[in-house]
Amino acid sequence: MRTAPPKHKPPRQDGPEDDRSRYQPGVDPSAPPPINPLGFVKTVTRTLVSGALVAGLLVGVGVWRGGDRFLEGLRLMVLPPQPEPQVDVKSVIVQQLRGASELTTAIFAMEAVVPTRSDRTIAGYVVGSTNLLYIAYGEVRAGVDLSQVSASNIRLLEDDSSVAITLPPPQILDSKLDLNRSDVYDYDRGFLGLGPDTAPELQRLAQQEALVKIEQAACQEGLLQEAQQRAETTVSQLLATAGFETVQVTTQPSNGTCETPPSNSGEPGSAPFQG
Repeated sequence: MRTAPPKHKPPRQDGPEDDRSRYQPGVDPSAPPPINPLGFVKTVTRTLVSGALVAGLLVGVGVWRGGDRFLEGLRLMVLPPQPEPQVDVKSVIVQQLRGASELTTAIFAMEAVVPTRSDRTIAGYVVGSTNLLYIAYGEVRAGVDLSQVSASNIRLLEDDSSVAITLPPPQILDSKLDLNRSDVYDYDRGFLGLGPDTAPELQRLAQQEALVKIEQAACQEGLLQEAQQRAETTVSQLLATAGFETVQVTTQPSNGTCETPPSNSGEPGSAPFQG
């Protein structure tokens, strides 16, 4: 049986009708196909999401392996470095010294026995006398007032590693009697009690004289020198602890007097009379 050879179809040729069905009037056939806006947005969104996932994965791995160091490095990459703060070293020293004023205080304490007397006179003649013997316990505080230190009293040397400071002169800060520990030891109005009954006045006078005696004794015992040495030692230790390699402390010379400032000195008060 004889088979017929396959028939080949001739290639299709587009005619004018096919060209009209493929191209629309008013459209350039050589122009690229139009871009779909929705597809472009989807592409950009997928890219951003993929980048965010990759960045999140990298951050997670960095935190897992580096911990706080990784976060600190990431913060330094994102945020600009903060400028180093400028510190006024002299102002810091002044503040430290003003907070240590009480550490430089030297205290002198003693008991003083003070007799006082009051006479009764008639026509210029003493007809009776009253004697009071007072035992007083008092304290005198001396020191260097570090609140008077200013930046002009401080010199920084050798790249701020050494400091030289001049302290104000020592002075008596205050003096007072402990009225709970002071008392009238004896009170006598004389023969037949003819002496005047002036116990409160005599006691007040005895307290004032006792305070003067205690202050004089404190000065004679070198209380100001002790306060100066204590202040220089305290300031040297304080500044050495603050990191200075060398500390030079000097003290201004005193005016040669050993007196209580008027603002700190006052009446010692009056203790209850016991007779």
